[in-house]
Amino acid sequence: MIYLKVRQQGRLVNHKRIERLYAEAQLQVRRRTRKKVPMGERQPLVRPEAANDVWSMDFVFDRSAEGRAIKCLTIVDDATHESVAIVPERAISGQHVTRILDHLAATRGLPQVIRTDNGNEFCGRAMLMWAHAHTVTLRLIEPGKPNQNAYIESFNGRLRDECLNEHWFLTLAHAQAIIEAWRREYNEERPKKALGGLTPAAYARHLVRKSVTVTPGLQI
Repeated sequence: MIYLKVRQQGRLVNHKRIERLYAEAQLQVRRRTRKKVPMGERQPLVRPEAANDVWSMDFVFDRSAEGRAIKCLTIVDDATHESVAIVPERAISGQHVTRILDHLAATRGLPQVIRTDNGNEFCGRAMLMWAHAHTVTLRLIEPGKPNQNAYIESFNGRLRDECLNEHWFLTLAHAQAIIEAWRREYNEERPKKALGGLTPAAYARHLVRKSVTVTPGLQI
């Protein structure tokens, strides 16, 4: 990622040199060890071709300095890998989730499909009624199979390793400010190899340009 950011600035440098300097400066983020489980049958998770086709949602938990819980609703656009929203609160109910989605609808629009696990906030009456009213399809993964929601799982891992584990939040407001700054940096400044070296925001603009066709002779 650092190599791509350096190239983004117009500097020509060998990726092996970046890797050597990265190691010498001990910039590696310690990764969490994962428990190995027997590999079952996996279904390919196909990335949508347009923004707002499919969003993935999940929760990530942390604590502030006084020991009180922080519950973060994370929302990712599967096509662009954009972090649509990260909402840290003390508690988030199904009704609260629908209010967050209504706010996003006014600024970004709504997806055709929302993929989640089987948490009460996503399967409750409030969410079902909201999805029906807005003609949004709720797609629930199978219990115990987080690989079916791989985009949000990967994003949550980065959020925890690079933001939550790196900061000591004094208050909820402090957490909200730090997490939102990290979200903006993730969307607008971090190139991703999976997106051809573009940032999620730049890739979203690329998809828009790609989908627009101009009729010959038509003046805009």
